[in-house]
Amino acid sequence: MHGVDTILNVVGSVALLLWGVRMVRTGLTRAFGASLRRAIGACSKNRFTAFAGGLGLTGLLQSSTATALLLASFAGRGLIALPIALAVMLGANVGTTLTSQVLSFDLSWLSPLMIAVGVISFLSTDQDKPRHLGRVAIGLGLMLLSLQLLTAGTEPLRTAPSFIAALAGLQDEYVIAVLFGALATWVVHSSLSTVLLVMSFAASGIVHPPLALSLVIGANIGGALAPYMDQSSTNPPARRVPLANLITRVAIGLAFLPLLGPVVHWLSLIDPAPARLAVNFHSLFSLVAAVVFLPLIDPMAALARRLLPDKPATDDLSQPRHLDPNVLDTPAEALGCATRETLYLGDRVSDMLHQTMEVFEKNDQKGARAIEAADNVVDHLYEAIKLYLVQVSRTELSEDEGRRYIEILSFTTNLEHIGDIIDKNLMELAAKKAKNRLTFSAEGLADLKAFHARVLENLRLALNVFTTRDLTLARRLAAEKAAIREIEAKAADSHFARLREGRPESMETSTIHIDVIRDLKRINGHLTSVAYPILEAAGELADTRLKEAQPLLRAPAES
Repeated sequence: MHGVDTILNVVGSVALLLWGVRMVRTGLTRAFGASLRRAIGACSKNRFTAFAGGLGLTGLLQSSTATALLLASFAGRGLIALPIALAVMLGANVGTTLTSQVLSFDLSWLSPLMIAVGVISFLSTDQDKPRHLGRVAIGLGLMLLSLQLLTAGTEPLRTAPSFIAALAGLQDEYVIAVLFGALATWVVHSSLSTVLLVMSFAASGIVHPPLALSLVIGANIGGALAPYMDQSSTNPPARRVPLANLITRVAIGLAFLPLLGPVVHWLSLIDPAPARLAVNFHSLFSLVAAVVFLPLIDPMAALARRLLPDKPATDDLSQPRHLDPNVLDTPAEALGCATRETLYLGDRVSDMLHQTMEVFEKNDQKGARAIEAADNVVDHLYEAIKLYLVQVSRTELSEDEGRRYIEILSFTTNLEHIGDIIDKNLMELAAKKAKNRLTFSAEGLADLKAFHARVLENLRLALNVFTTRDLTLARRLAAEKAAIREIEAKAADSHFARLREGRPESMETSTIHIDVIRDLKRINGHLTSVAYPILEAAGELADTRLKEAQPLLRAPAES
């Protein structure tokens, strides 16, 4: 049972360390996400300011992986030049070693203080920024606590025969140790966590200094591998930054691997403590990479472009344009991305609706097929937005963010329903009209075109209401529901008048005519629904449209 207890203590301590790192990162990105991104832009003047910006940013975020994903997002959208992004990444790799340096000292007294301050800050206010900073303090406290637990939990391993035998097989197999360290870091997505774990093992005497250094090399390579693998499905410009970073880490790792013995000797002159050897080597690794590759960022950028050339330009409308996975830790920005993608979805639906009347008027079968293809695009975009919103909802949302989340999800669902009405209903009616070679009367076609133009105008208005959440526009859109009912009634009266006159065209197309008006009215109903949350929040939405019932008069009871 002692072995099981030891394993549980180690696994629990590592899990607590990972959770602390995540809390610090998410707290900072939610509190200062936009400011951090602006800071990167401000530091992008030259390679030296970019290097300094990356060092400072990652010193705060405590994750070079998070910085790499952020830079990949910027590079993928053309917001930062690739050589400058590589300079920022070199600084980020140095920045992530600062935290390991701080945590290598005995700061056990600070852990309860940080947790207490963080909890008080988090629970004592409803304002977002103090709560996020409280999250950062809690995360730092948990990281310090996890290191204490890890040291205590690994103490029995020093005398465990099986563990000692396993490590003995690795003592001279430094290549295998590098691979093991890289794999472990890729799994946990945090080189800091792996280095701190190696530091704890080294301090306990479980691993010898050369083996600890080889594991640190693996941690540095694995820390660069994680963001590259995470970007495997993105476009080439976004993948070039983590690829170039991975190349630099592998190159420096291979250069250090034959020199582990001399490096241990040199670092021992600075501080012979085993734990400090591992941490100092972690810093040395990133500093050497910066010195070697900072002058070479242009050739490295050229190599990354050669290894990952641009794909041939394709105009695939079904591919999301704005759903950035790297801002999911910042709900406000992620919801902004979802909003922009919803507007793009709205443009696709608008194109479908605009083309609908041409199909009816000209019996345009080619146009009908184009609308069918456009509905497939709408379906793909809707699924992408929905899945993205699900990911956003896994983070803690404020009240306003939760409300906006519901608005986006509701409006995208309505837009998808509109696409289905156009494709499945209106196009079926158009095909029936074309197959039977029917023709609307001139007056009937004019009524349909006027009704269609009004609904198309309301679609544009709905997109504006969704974007601006303007109360005046929301009132105007809601009023359009009653206006559409009046237009529908007048169009129906005109149609029935033509039927009474015995107009052949009207009699042949009567069912199609009425169904088209019905489907356009349904589309308008889906559009006006975007105004209701805004009107409800302003207290302008009535609970019911029914008139208040008058009480029945009762006969007086007999005495």
